[in-house]
Amino acid sequence: MAISYRPPRHAELAECALVWYYAVDGYMARLNRPLPSPYLDPLLILLEHLLATDPERFLVAVRPAGAGSAHGREQVVGFGIAAQREHVWFLSQLYVLPDEQGHGIGRALLTQILPSIPAGMGTAQSPQAGRAASLARDERDAADNRPGILAMCTDSAQPVSNGLYARFGIVPREPVFNLVGTPNPSALSRLPVGVGAEPFGRSDTSAAIDSIDRTVLGYAHPADHALLRRSGRTGFLYRSDDGQPVGYGYSSEAGRFGPVALLDTTLTAPVLGHLMHAIRPRGATSAWVPGSNDRAMVALLRAGLRIEGFPALLCWTRPYAQFESYLPASLALL
Repeated sequence: MAISYRPPRHAELAECALVWYYAVDGYMARLNRPLPSPYLDPLLILLEHLLATDPERFLVAVRPAGAGSAHGREQVVGFGIAAQREHVWFLSQLYVLPDEQGHGIGRALLTQILPSIPAGMGTAQSPQAGRAASLARDERDAADNRPGILAMCTDSAQPVSNGLYARFGIVPREPVFNLVGTPNPSALSRLPVGVGAEPFGRSDTSAAIDSIDRTVLGYAHPADHALLRRSGRTGFLYRSDDGQPVGYGYSSEAGRFGPVALLDTTLTAPVLGHLMHAIRPRGATSAWVPGSNDRAMVALLRAGLRIEGFPALLCWTRPYAQFESYLPASLALL
C-alpha cells in the first residue's frame, strides 16, 4: 500500500475530523447504535489544541495523489495523536477510514507515536517479515521496559483495537459510563457548612488546581484547563474554612459536565449538586463516570440521569490516578 506517515498540516485537521466521523459512523451502524453527530466543531477545537501542545505526537496516514486517492490529490486516510502530560502518555485519538482498515495503518500510526520507539519501525512501508519482527519487539518493550505510563480510553465494543493496545501493555482496567439526562439538582445535597465555592478567575487558582490534579489524576495539565475555559466551561475551586483546596469541578450551559476532582470523596454529591444549581444547562447534561466512582454514579442517577450505551474502557500500563475521586471531561482528554 502506498501510504506515508507525517505530521498534519493545519488545513488537514478538517480531513482528520471526517476520518473520525466516517470511522465512528461505520462501527456504530454495524452495532445498531446512535450515529455520531455531524457537528464537528468541538472535535476540530480539540485537534487544534493537541496539534499546538503535542505536534510531535500527531501523525496522519496519507495516500499520495494517483494511488487510489480521492480527487487526484493526497488523501488523509487515518490519524493518531497522543498527549504527553508530565510522566503520562495518553492516546487521545486513533482512527482509520473504514475502507482502509485491516491493512496495518492503525498499528503503524500507534507504533510511531508511542514513546521510545525508533521512527519508522513497523510502518506499512517496511517489508512484511521485518515489520512483523519489529512490531513483536515493540510490543515486548512497551509491556515490560517502557518508562512512564501509557494510558488511553477506548470503546468496549472494539475488541480488535482493544487487543492491539493490550499487546503494548495498555490493558483495559476500568469501565467508564456515559450518564445523560436533564438533572434535578434538588435531589442532591448542598455544600456542607465549612466548604465554599470560588469561581475560577476570581483569584489565581492555578497552583491549587495543579496540586489537586497531581494528587487525584497523577499529573498537572494547565494547558487543558485553559482549553476547557475557552470552550465555555465554568469552573469552581472548593475550599474548606481554613482556605485549603478540597477539589474543583466544571460544568457548562451546553450540558458538558466535568472534569471534577476531589480530595475528599464525601463531597462528591454536594459538589455535583452545587455545579447543577450554579450552571443550568440549556438542554440535557452528559457526564462520564468511572465505575469506581460509586458516589458520583449514585448521585447522578438519583438526580435523574440515566446510563446510555455501552461503557468505555480506561486502559493503562500501571496505575496512575484515583478514578474513584474523578470525573473526566471527555474520553479523548482526561
